[in-house]
Amino acid sequence: MSDKKVVSPCVSICVLNPEDVCEGCYRSAEEITQWSCYNEVEKKEVLALSRQRRADDGAIL
Repeated sequence: MSDKKVVSPCVSICVLNPEDVCEGCYRSAEEITQWSCYNEVEKKEVLALSRQRRADDGAIL
């Protein structure tokens, strides 16, 4: 099991689209504001969701 901390996926392009999802990291506004409260498992879940949103949006992974 890895002891690595999950780091924020923020890329400093902080613009929310009409669905309240950041166009830079593809996290929702709620996920962004709650990031520091999430445990490592929850952070990994958010990363998976943001990767899926990015793919759904057709962005390059």
